[in-house]
Amino acid sequence: MRIAVIDESASRASIIEEGLSEMPESEIFVLTQRHGLLAQLDAIGPDIVLIDLGNPSRDVLEEYFAVSRALSRPIAMFVDESDDDAIAASIDAGVSAYVVDGLAANRIRPLLDLAIKRFNAFARLQADLAEAKGKLAEREAVDRAKRILMQSKGVTEPEAYGELRRKAMSTNRRIAEIAEAVVTAHELLGPTGEAK
Repeated sequence: MRIAVIDESASRASIIEEGLSEMPESEIFVLTQRHGLLAQLDAIGPDIVLIDLGNPSRDVLEEYFAVSRALSRPIAMFVDESDDDAIAASIDAGVSAYVVDGLAANRIRPLLDLAIKRFNAFARLQADLAEAKGKLAEREAVDRAKRILMQSKGVTEPEAYGELRRKAMSTNRRIAEIAEAVVTAHELLGPTGEAK
């Protein structure tokens, strides 16, 4: 596992490194400079990112939230103090674990595990949502194509669906693809069949 530790304080970073020392087969990369942070992280390709900010200003916090949004990785963020706005912003930025006043070597490993599990759970939810949206869009396209066929050919709904299905089978394509083609052709040609 490749772990990136972001901390401008070498002494605080050493606490995180100590907490990770018992993890076999892990590479730890400590980044102490904010300049070019995304490029540094891109070069490392970490599996997880641990960010220790101590007591950051609002601007610094926003800068790290921007980094969080750009990464598609589990992120655990450590701060000394926080408020409700910062916690809400961290959630929006995709931070998997936002830890207030909890930087201790013995807590690092459990928090790392928590960040990974939360990230994976959220990623599954996003994938499920994307799949559901895709299926809904396909269903809407099929329904619209059926309506177009019903109006233009004067057929029933089952007959319109049958035509879509036959065309899909004969061309070895999905019904949703055929439906999208029907809808696109209808939009281009209009109800009279003449090009717009």
